[in-house]
Amino acid sequence: MLSVVIVAGLHADARRATVAQLLADVPDSVVLHHDLATATAGTVVRTIRDATGLVSTGEAPLVNDCACCALREDLVPELLRIQDAGGTRMAVVELWDSVEPKAMAEVVTAGGLTLTGVITAVDPALVLPYLGNGDDLAERGLAAAATDQRTVADTFARQLEYAPVLAVVHSPEADEEDRELLAQLHPTARQVPVPPDDLTVPPPRNRPLSPLAGAALSGFDVESADAAQHPACALLPAEADAHGVTTLVWHRRRPFHPERLYAALEDLTCAAARSRGRFWLADKPDVLLHWDAAGGALCVESVGPWLASLPDAAWDMVPPIRRAAAALDWHPEHGDCCQHLVFTSPALDRDGLEQLLESCLLTDAEYAAGRDAWKQLPPAFDTLLEV
Repeated sequence: MLSVVIVAGLHADARRATVAQLLADVPDSVVLHHDLATATAGTVVRTIRDATGLVSTGEAPLVNDCACCALREDLVPELLRIQDAGGTRMAVVELWDSVEPKAMAEVVTAGGLTLTGVITAVDPALVLPYLGNGDDLAERGLAAAATDQRTVADTFARQLEYAPVLAVVHSPEADEEDRELLAQLHPTARQVPVPPDDLTVPPPRNRPLSPLAGAALSGFDVESADAAQHPACALLPAEADAHGVTTLVWHRRRPFHPERLYAALEDLTCAAARSRGRFWLADKPDVLLHWDAAGGALCVESVGPWLASLPDAAWDMVPPIRRAAAALDWHPEHGDCCQHLVFTSPALDRDGLEQLLESCLLTDAEYAAGRDAWKQLPPAFDTLLEV
């Protein structure tokens, strides 16, 4: 059975070094790569390589003028062809720069293939510059489609946080702050070092798997990975403070006043290199809202109801992991409704940030007025949520 491993990352040099190391570490492996940079010419170029060099090239036509769609349509048939041909132990899918691993992991799994690993390759010296880069991907020539409106920062954040394994390349420019930022952004990830290029040598076939190869072949569960990213039950970072980097976990049971929070959005968004979590607005007390900020830009979206607002009969339709997450944080009055926001950054003004967040909550008098009164508050977020 062919093992499929996805390697992602906007840090292209780190990604290529990781792929080269995997090819050297695992005999009878190939790497499949779709170059989306050629999409403007109407096609996506596919290459297949092994440890000795290029094996084959081909082209996949654009689908609906979307390079990413062409990748989806071509990827599974090529992997199945490699599997059917036999003789290949591992196929490494090296994603193009801005392609996110979540969608491709779901495509590979839906295609009936065995996905054994998802890895994001990282240069620790570039984590902060990329998280702070609010440029549109299109401005950098990295858009995957004409309608692609993502930014460098939010794309990098999702690449980083989805993968359970981070391949960390040797980087002389990285310091303790850089490495600490990476650790706090994704504390549950397994970090595997990638040696410098001049140390990448093919191993004897009877040598035990390297840590990187072992991580690539250790197994991957798409459903668990998806649940770990869902705002209702995401595995958010814990409190931390080391080497000049701080993670603030802010958890409260009182809803936000919509106008005061809206007025503070710019300051809150720019307060940290990365912030995420779920939050509760007084005028929409039944709606679970997702907070996702990087590069000075904020995305706010509704992700459905809080469990507390659902009738008992509807709970059977909720995934068990979501019910378990709610039960761990259940409040006798408000159920799972809460503020749970996490801010991670070097030089974080923790006290100032906490004061600003607290000022956005309902006052004692507003809170005591009750839900009917809350719902009459001005709907400041309707435009942002496209209501």
